[in-house]
Amino acid sequence: MSPFSLALQTTFALLAFAGNSVLCRLALQDPQIDATSFTIIRLISGAFILVALLNLKIQLILNKPNPRQIRQAAYLFIYAAGFSYAYILLGTAPGALVLFVTVQLAMLIRQFLQGKTLRRLELVGIALAVICFVSWLAPSTQRPDLFGILLMIFAGIAWAFYTLSGKNSQNAQLDTARNFINSLLFIPLIVPLYWWIAEPMITTNGVLLAFTSGAITSGLGYWVWYKVLPNFSALSAGVMQLSVPIIAAIGGILWNNETITLTFFLASLGILSGIFLVLYSGQQAITKKP
Repeated sequence: MSPFSLALQTTFALLAFAGNSVLCRLALQDPQIDATSFTIIRLISGAFILVALLNLKIQLILNKPNPRQIRQAAYLFIYAAGFSYAYILLGTAPGALVLFVTVQLAMLIRQFLQGKTLRRLELVGIALAVICFVSWLAPSTQRPDLFGILLMIFAGIAWAFYTLSGKNSQNAQLDTARNFINSLLFIPLIVPLYWWIAEPMITTNGVLLAFTSGAITSGLGYWVWYKVLPNFSALSAGVMQLSVPIIAAIGGILWNNETITLTFFLASLGILSGIFLVLYSGQQAITKKP
């Protein structure tokens, strides 16, 4: 892959990650579609585009999934559902920030539980991120909706488990397609929410936004990211993802008519700086190994 092609595809993947937040919030803030329908259309369109991209045979699609594949699909489904319902209550930038921080911290906690010793710089980074996050959530007129935050944390934990469960994948692109297809098995679980939370509300624009989120910024975005990921170190990949909440914030301002408060800006700066210290410390430790 040429440097230009690598840069182009990487940029597209990062824009796609941020685009999911922008599209979901744009669809739900008016709203133009209900969160349940958005989730269903997103997963179906994601499965559709990946099947088309990988030219999967019908026999492969109909193969009975094994327990590991079912778990991965469940994580993907929980992430997608939590993501949608959270964005009923959160702005574009806060939602993206909470999701990103949760994923990074959840994976770090997993490493800690497996026996990894945290270094001083990692502890400083975690402390900085947590302090800034808690300060942001402190009672004030600018505090984000706490239930929305909990839903996005739930989605972030599911995405972290999804990421970790696919770490040893022999064919990440094929597994991603299977995961989207298998995630459709869980759709009946959220159908009752049409009666418990909100009745179906579907507009043409809402369907287009959900389809774009599933096919382009999810299915195609994840597919491209997995293609370029082997070209980067863990530090590079992590640092690049620091840009996602920032891109989402810009998208929220441009397309969703949102404003960025000083409180959110300062909290984001502290949180992302803390995560950067954690990523940097981890990479330094790997570099120093004999």
